[in-house]
Amino acid sequence: MVKSMADNPVIFAMANPDPEITPEEAHEVRPDAIVATGRSDYPNQVNNVLGFPYLFRGALDIHARAINDPMKIACAQALAELAREDVPDEVAVAYGRKLTFGRDYIIPTPFDPRLIHRIPPAVALAGMETGAARRPIVDMDGYEVSLQSRMDPTASILRGLNARARAAQARMIFAEGDDPRVLRAAVEYQRQGMGKALVVGRSADVKAKLEAAGLGDAVRELEVVNAANTQHLETYKELLYKRLQRKGFDRADVHRLAARDRHVFSALMLAHGHGDGLVTGATRKSAHVLNLINHVFDADADHGAVGVTALLHKGRIVLMADTLVHEWPDDEDLANIAERAAGVARHLGLEPRVAFVSFSTFGYPVSERAEKMHIAPRVLDKRGVDFEYEGEMTVDVALNAQAQAQYPFSRLSGPANILVVPARHSASISVKLMQEMAGATVIGPILSGVDKSIQICPSVATATDILNMAVLAACKVG
Repeated sequence: MVKSMADNPVIFAMANPDPEITPEEAHEVRPDAIVATGRSDYPNQVNNVLGFPYLFRGALDIHARAINDPMKIACAQALAELAREDVPDEVAVAYGRKLTFGRDYIIPTPFDPRLIHRIPPAVALAGMETGAARRPIVDMDGYEVSLQSRMDPTASILRGLNARARAAQARMIFAEGDDPRVLRAAVEYQRQGMGKALVVGRSADVKAKLEAAGLGDAVRELEVVNAANTQHLETYKELLYKRLQRKGFDRADVHRLAARDRHVFSALMLAHGHGDGLVTGATRKSAHVLNLINHVFDADADHGAVGVTALLHKGRIVLMADTLVHEWPDDEDLANIAERAAGVARHLGLEPRVAFVSFSTFGYPVSERAEKMHIAPRVLDKRGVDFEYEGEMTVDVALNAQAQAQYPFSRLSGPANILVVPARHSASISVKLMQEMAGATVIGPILSGVDKSIQICPSVATATDILNMAVLAACKVG
């Protein structure tokens, strides 16, 4: 029977656990068959969990009198639209392979985190348009964000930043156009109305990578820039030579850097106003990328640059610094780090409460290693800053209200939301430990204290992480 079917036959074998015909059996006689089953170990799993929970969610949220046909159709259409979109890295991790719309992926997977905030709004809107809603939703955008925040703790924080990014319409430079994650982030940046995405790379490479990622239609949307097609290379080289001529670089060295290194080329674009923000770092270690950025900008400890990482866990957000620039800061540096971190906190809508953390609390046990953490608050005393700070203290005293209550003289009005740590290595260890062991969501490190808006992603960043860093750069957080 299968063999006699027309071209590209569609076969839904829904019996569980043994389908009427397996994909292997169908493809043996018809390699062009599109096969779906109810099993998770085969492509195209058709499962009630894709529709009913979200159909009910949308119906309940508008207090629907009934679930009518237009609401069911809206659910199906939303699923169909979602299947054609770029699939998040989180789904690829769950299934161990990259999914793109085609024979083996015609319907979203049950593990897709977007289902919760894409299906219910479509159902609710259909119910409202057909008169089934007894309590219509006034703010549909807010409703979608509230649904998203149930799965993604960064959603509520990023909502305001996304709105600011759309208002800014920044021309964002994506330095690593040969990486599929970066290209997907660039496409999303532009398609979500954030602004213009400028991708640094070879046109042929970008086209091939986009097509391989199932985003071939985005080739015409992105502007691809490189040393070969820019009119400004000589201008870029002149600036770079002026900065590096007394640091052992001759004009041949400068040409190689400007023409062949995408990080340096992108930084030169930004320095000349040929973009409003820069996102890089996804393909190389942060320290290496920061060193290259410093050829063009003063993004080092001596000039006040600081890295601040946001940790989101169990409904709380805590910033940690310095996670990028200062190797072993002294008390003055620690005070500078606190001020930069406080600025980032305010950009994110938080009122800063800084704790200088150590293994000692308010002078005990006495240690030379903890002394600078004890002195840093006094430096801020002299500066007359306008935010709460205290130290030195252990992390539990900084974050736990009960532990904090044992020190009634503390100047903090509540648990700290900024932790300034003694050194970069302790910051790095703490962030990665929280991420790997506790499952905390990490945003950053956010580069602060540089003349232009530059964000350096970690090399393990997903496309979503890179997009979030682009949003931060567009909003000039830092």
